[in-house]
Amino acid sequence: MDKLKQLESFVAVATRGSLTAAAQAEGVAPAIMGRRLDALEERLGVKLMLRTTRRLTLTHEGSAFLEHCQRILADVSNAEASVSAGGVKASGHLRITAPAGFGRRHVAPLVPRFHELHPEVTISLNMSDRIVDIAGEGFDCAVRVGDMPDSSLVSVRLADNRRLCVATPDFLARHGTPRAPGDLARFDCLTLSSDASQTRGWAFRETPGSTTVHYIKPSGPLDCSDGQVLHDWCLAGYGLAWRSTWEVEAEIAAGRLVAVLEDYAAPPNGIYAVFPQRKHLALRVRLWIDYLKHHYSMPGFWQGAIN
Repeated sequence: MDKLKQLESFVAVATRGSLTAAAQAEGVAPAIMGRRLDALEERLGVKLMLRTTRRLTLTHEGSAFLEHCQRILADVSNAEASVSAGGVKASGHLRITAPAGFGRRHVAPLVPRFHELHPEVTISLNMSDRIVDIAGEGFDCAVRVGDMPDSSLVSVRLADNRRLCVATPDFLARHGTPRAPGDLARFDCLTLSSDASQTRGWAFRETPGSTTVHYIKPSGPLDCSDGQVLHDWCLAGYGLAWRSTWEVEAEIAAGRLVAVLEDYAAPPNGIYAVFPQRKHLALRVRLWIDYLKHHYSMPGFWQGAIN
């Protein structure tokens, strides 16, 4: 219990920016918070914070430790809630946000079904490709695709996501199949226009099995700022495209698209549920995250067998 209290105090001081503010929130003297931090640093044998009378600054080790502590405390809170909630029903309003393309395919269809399971929960779904300020704009949870660099948020990995180079069987029959990323220079490639994302290009391993990733910028006669349009052009046989597995796995399973250069595919990133750090996560939010994780882990979900 002393160890847990030390972690809670460290997170409170780090996120509130001062011993005094953290102490006031808990209703104890600042000296007590200071002693807990001293004991934590002594136990770990590392300096987590640089404290002066005017300011408090996290060390490099302190910043890394903060992220781990936030996740540990969230896990503890969830574990306690799972046994203490008992027969309590989820209720209230749930505000969620997701990227537009991913949200249309893999979030929006699940929202009505979640409401059917929890009829006392009302739900607002926002779909936007901008990075939404979850806490500032009052959202309970966001679904995000890609790496999670913001340590002020808590993230739960829901599934893996990879990028694949794909084309129709007909296109490959007419133009041949690239055997290495360098071969893409000879093919018509469907790319996002320069004012869109993916400015670094398409990511591939340097060699099969390598951990080193390099980027190439293929070209072709067609580009667009909308990923769904590129997807449609690819299905129509106009060229090779670099798309996420959540976009193309159903078409690959049905034989409408073929993945090429799979030996060079870059390591996967993740699909995450992200939410602000809170001491007590609302039951409706916890159930929503569990619901997503359950569906995204089901065999056949990404191939379209389970909608």
